[in-house]
Formats: sequence, C-alpha cells, structure tokens
Amino acid sequence: MTDYPTFGPVPAGDGRTRFRFWAPAQSAVHLAIEGRSPLPMQAEGDGWFAVTAECGPGTRYRFRLEDGTEVPDPASRCQPDDVFGPSMVVDSASYRWRTPDWQGRPWRETVLYELHVGACGGYAGVRAMLPGLAELGVTAVELMPVNEFPGRRNWGYDGVLPYAPDAAYGSPDELKALVDDAHGHGLSIFLDVVYNHFGPDGNFLALYAPQFFHRDGSTAWGEALDFRQPAVRRFFAENALWWLDEYRFDGLRFDAVQAIGEPSWLDETAAFIRRSLPAGRHVHLVLEHDENMAEHLRNGFDAQWNDDGHHVLHTLLTGEDQGYYRDYAGGAAGRLARCLSEGFVYQGEPSLHRGGKPRGSPSADLPPSSFVVFLQNHDQIGNRAFGDRLTTLADPDALEAAIALQLLAPQIPLLFMGEEDASRTPFLYFTDHRSPLDAAVREGRRREFAAFPDFADPEKRARIPDPNAEATFRASVPQPDAARAEGRRGLYRHLLAIRAREIAPRLDGAVCLGATAVGAAAAHASWRLGDGSRLTVAVNLGAEPVTMPAPEGRALYLSHGVAPADAAAGRLPGRCTAAFLADPA
Repeated sequence: MTDYPTFGPVPAGDGRTRFRFWAPAQSAVHLAIEGRSPLPMQAEGDGWFAVTAECGPGTRYRFRLEDGTEVPDPASRCQPDDVFGPSMVVDSASYRWRTPDWQGRPWRETVLYELHVGACGGYAGVRAMLPGLAELGVTAVELMPVNEFPGRRNWGYDGVLPYAPDAAYGSPDELKALVDDAHGHGLSIFLDVVYNHFGPDGNFLALYAPQFFHRDGSTAWGEALDFRQPAVRRFFAENALWWLDEYRFDGLRFDAVQAIGEPSWLDETAAFIRRSLPAGRHVHLVLEHDENMAEHLRNGFDAQWNDDGHHVLHTLLTGEDQGYYRDYAGGAAGRLARCLSEGFVYQGEPSLHRGGKPRGSPSADLPPSSFVVFLQNHDQIGNRAFGDRLTTLADPDALEAAIALQLLAPQIPLLFMGEEDASRTPFLYFTDHRSPLDAAVREGRRREFAAFPDFADPEKRARIPDPNAEATFRASVPQPDAARAEGRRGLYRHLLAIRAREIAPRLDGAVCLGATAVGAAAAHASWRLGDGSRLTVAVNLGAEPVTMPAPEGRALYLSHGVAPADAAAGRLPGRCTAAFLADPA
C-alpha cells in the first residue's frame, strides 16, 4: 500500500486535486464539480477511474455514473450537506497542531471513557468535558463512531461514508481541535470504527461497486462486506490508518469484528498500521469480538472488549437471567473468578444462549491488560428496551463494590459517560431516518423484544421509545444524579488515583496467581505484578458476609463498612470490596 491514500481526493499541486474512484460496474464515469461541466475520468483498469482537476479546498463534487446518477465520493473527507449532498475537498494541511510532539500514553496507563459525541454537544461539547475527565483520573476518551450517517442524530453505527467526520458534530478541523485539546490535557483519544456493514440509507456503493458486498453473506445489520476483494481490504485498512494519521487519534476500537468474513484482514491491517506509523508513537488497537476469539490478541491487537466480564457482573448485580445472561446465571461467582484469572469465561464451552454451540477460544496465556472490562457501555445499556442504567437496576452499595473491582483489577477499565455522576438517565437507541425507513426501524426495534417474556404484551412493546423521535435522543443526554453524583464522582477519583499510583506502573508483565469463588456472589483473586509485588482483590456483591483467604500486604482500598481488622482476618461484609498490595519478596 505504498500509494496511500488510494481513495479520496489528493492535492496534486498548483491548485489542482486528483480524484480516484473504484467503480467496477461502470464503463465510464465523470467528475461532476458544482458549477462546471462534468469531466470524463480516465479508466485505469481493475475498475479504477481517475482525473486531475483544477480545483482546491472548498470544491463540492460528485461522481456521475453512466445513467446520469450522481453519487458522493465513498471516500469523501467532508459532507457539509449530509450523506445525500455533494462531497467537499478539504485542506488537510490547514490545521495547525498545538501538540505536535505528543506520542501517546502506554497501554498500561489506559482508563477509557466512552461517550457519544452528539449527546455531549458535538466536538465543542466534548472539548469542554476534557478538563473534568482528566481531573477525575480518566486517561483516554473513546468516541462512538463519528463518520457520516444519515440525518442529524445516530448512534454512529449506521454510517455510510467512513472517511468523513459527521458534519452535525462540527467541521473536520473542529474534530482535530478536539483531538489536540485531549492531548493538551494529557489524554489519549480513541475512535470506534465500523468495518462490518454500511447503514441502511445513503449508501450508493451497490450502484457502481456491487463487488463491495458478499453475495452469499449477511450480518445482523445488513449486507456483509466482501473482504476477499483487494479493493475492499484496502479501502478499510487505509481508513483505519487515516484516522490515526490525519486526525492523530491514539487508538481504534474495531466494532463487532465477528461479522467480518475474512478475519485475516484484521491481522493484515494491524501490521499495516504498525509499519506505517512512527515507531515512537503509542497507538492502540482494540477489538470487539462476540465469539471470544483470542488469536488476534497475539497478532498486533492490544486488547478486546470482555463481554463475559460485563455479563457475569451484570447477572450478579441484577439477578437477570434472560437472553445471553442465561449463560452466566449458574455458578456466577465461579465464572467471575475465571474472568479475573483467565480473561474469557467461555473458551470453547457450549453456550445455552447459542443452542449449545461452543463459544470462545483459550485465553489464559494472555496478560490481564489484553481485556477491557466494563460495567456498562453503549450496547449494554442501549440494547435494553428502555435504556436502563445499572443505577436503576442494582443496589447502590453492590454497584460501588463492582466499580472498585473494575478499577483496581489489572484489566483495562472502561467507563460509559455518566457513570461517574451516578446518572440515572437512560441511553436509548436513536436515529434520524427518512420515511419510510423511520417507520420500519421503529417497528423493527419493537419486534426485537417480542421473544422476551416481559414484552409478550403488544401494548408494552408499543411503549418502547421510537428511535426516530427527537425526544428519544434528548432523553439520552446524561444528567448527574442529584443525590449521588458528588459521592460517586469522589469514589471514581479516589479509586483511579490508587490505580494510577499503585497498579498502572506495575501492570506490564502481570500474571494471575489464582482466583476462586468465596461465596455465592463473591470472588477472590491475586496477581503477581511486573515488579514482583502481589495484588489481591476480593469482592462480595451479595448481602451476606463471606470469608476469604487472609490477605498479604497493605490495604490499598477498603469499601465503606470494612473494618481493617476484619479485612486482615479475611472477613468481608456484604456488598464490599477490599484490595491489598504486598511488596516484592
């Protein structure tokens, strides 16, 4: 890929721009610049067309197909009038970086904070949040997808133009200013990218490049992409590099990669990114993979979202046992212990939720930092019918005990926006689709829940919020809980300070020494950290006290209500967490 970028407009000098377009289903294509006569593009072979035009930044253009249809550039850098309008040439060199020497932060220091840019007020609104997040102890902000989607609001997973930041949030330079400000506050910044499907509206690829799609494949969200095609592999690999290079993001989270039919593309792309960026930069690549496949974590990826960790903790906190929680309801404390010691709970065992099919692969050899652990995220809240947060589902003391476990265990923690303020605001699924797609999405959303006993009644399903209603989006903007926000924020600040001081510097080389259930809702685990010290964390999410092995070392943290003498003797009250650190032998 020496000619990167292959896709999209590229400056050609002397006020000119070169355009390239992959349209293998077309025999002739024209460049249609607004206010000018269309320019014929030269066929280069293998479906490629190119032309160099006298134009520069600010030029609005489309590609005209043989039948006269005009389409935006699939690698558009900017769509000022949404996905149905013209693409616009931008000056990539116009932004003057204020933190040009930033090299990122080591993975061991990572504490992720996932947020939705629209719900936080656009790029400018997120910039205003950065000082508070840095003060809290967060070290990395993770943006849900920002590439162009149809309408003014969307989760981001309906994107159709992967190279263009959505204009509803601000301009490309405003996104760069957000990244720049994050670096100025000492924060890394990550972006969630979606390479498993395109959204249902505003995508025109099938008109001129049906080869983008796999004839024999599909995903839960639409047509499968055909990663057997070299141009498709290149399009998305270059897109991943684009965000890291052009916008200086420090890392990417690859969404739902189990839906990518050619998994070799993942390792190929990780290698491409690593060799294309300066060796001194800390750039981190994270996967979401519902099948618990661990091999990519040995081939260029830093970590994977650990849904098992979430599911077992959610089960212990709420008692829920429907849907995928069925797989965690029996022997949940033992499953939590396995998660703490080996990463995945399911490493090839049969899954009840999947009809007895095996799920997962061995992960015990991987370091704890290969797993991102969370109590909530956009999926685990937003995929619920009413967007319920744990603040409305779990006992507050048990939830705080789980928070302490999450932040003091060696796995990499991820917070979801509003958790630090004990927000009770729902996070709902929202869109802004045109008719008739808006009605189809609304009814489809309600049909999703028909199989759940709680939603067998059609009248109850009808109360599920309409994704397309602006009120659904407005209801999803996080608000602090008046009664608990100050205390919860103080808890996060205290725990993250302990993590930064005592755990993160020792995290490289950490190995689990063992974990076990010590009660129906309690687990105890120990790790040898990189400097030889021993970290022990015990959590009891149930109401009854439990007995744990007597800890070694000094207490790093004791939940409210845990007497030091009791903790030292191995007694842990209900809904509490204790953590200890023993110096190297």
